[in-house]
Amino acid sequence: MSEKSVLFMARTTRLHDFVRSLAESLGAEVHIATPDSPAAAHDFDLLVLDGDGVRPDRVDAMAKWLEQRGGAPMLLVVDEENLGDLHLPAQVRSDFICSGASDAELEVRARLLLGDTETAAVDEVLTVDNLTINLATYQVSLDGEPVDLTLMEYSLLSFLATHPNRAYSREVLLHRVWGFEYCGGTRTVDVHIRRIRSKVGPQIAGHISTVRGVGYLFKE
Repeated sequence: MSEKSVLFMARTTRLHDFVRSLAESLGAEVHIATPDSPAAAHDFDLLVLDGDGVRPDRVDAMAKWLEQRGGAPMLLVVDEENLGDLHLPAQVRSDFICSGASDAELEVRARLLLGDTETAAVDEVLTVDNLTINLATYQVSLDGEPVDLTLMEYSLLSFLATHPNRAYSREVLLHRVWGFEYCGGTRTVDVHIRRIRSKVGPQIAGHISTVRGVGYLFKE
């Protein structure tokens, strides 16, 4: 992809090396800034915001600022224990990633927000038994044959598969897949899980576990 510019805003230095990895993986120019520092004046194609200690109203304010600057997308970095309070703004395209995620997942999320359509690298293809998930092209195959998933089914499956061995509540899954403004009930998650299990076959369905009183997890 052509060189892009990424602005990273954070209150601390805890994720500096993590976000700087985009300089190598994307060939991007990465600027590190605090919300009030001069570096925030740089032109950029993507804002990465460390959500640690940032209130939802502040996230909305940042989104409005992005909208005024032309609508650059936002990638919010959140700690796993705070997923229940996740808030993604509606003003601009946005996504989130957990602070403990890999550099490879950070690259994929950034590429998707930047609209990069290059052929997926090896790290962007996830294989679980006989199932393959291409995180860059949104394609899923089983034993080499395409699996006909809706966009929501794909998003739900890929989120669980890229965050294995972690239980997520239905509410958090609604935030991640349908967006925080979704008005439907949590039963929607159950319906989509049932459809995914029926389409991927019993071997892969066995990886998707129901956690009583919580939600779902994907077992490696």
